[in-house]
Amino acid sequence: MEALPEDEEYSFREVVLPSLIPVVQEPELERESGERRRGRDVIVAVDHGPNSKHAFDWALVHFCRLADTLHLVHAVSSVKNDVVYETSQALMEKLAIEAYQVAMVKSVARVVEGDAGKVICKEAEKVKPAAVILGTRGRSLVRSVLQGSVSEYCFHNCKSAPVIIVPGKEAGDESIVDWARSEDPKP
Repeated sequence: MEALPEDEEYSFREVVLPSLIPVVQEPELERESGERRRGRDVIVAVDHGPNSKHAFDWALVHFCRLADTLHLVHAVSSVKNDVVYETSQALMEKLAIEAYQVAMVKSVARVVEGDAGKVICKEAEKVKPAAVILGTRGRSLVRSVLQGSVSEYCFHNCKSAPVIIVPGKEAGDESIVDWARSEDPKP
């Protein structure tokens, strides 16, 4: 994969998220620095796979904090295909609701057309996030080296933000969010 030229445009469609997610007010914290008060932008690359969901859960539990904005990015072959877009929209809505319920962060969602690694890096250049978080594909080391991967591409080519690659969860592992919820004391 070669890097996407700077001036090359790509197609995308914004996802309008459900209105049940209330607008998160900026916290009134006197001692907090400007960045913390404003919140950070965090990109999470998502797809329909379990490793992507695991990376999303990890981001909510370990990285996101109040007032952050979670930018959900999903790469598809064509944004003009209504079936693909509607399936992606349903995924984004579900994840945005979960992001609010678990971490009380607001979400912005975008379905982008093109090669996943290239468009994720292009989104990172545009948004200038605190981090780009994505999961692994779940391939063996040998297959990953021979065929390459989106996470590897982003790791080497995303220059505008640190890239956090969350390893896939092992079979039988409980969800990070389920574990975090079980740790909360019940009143």
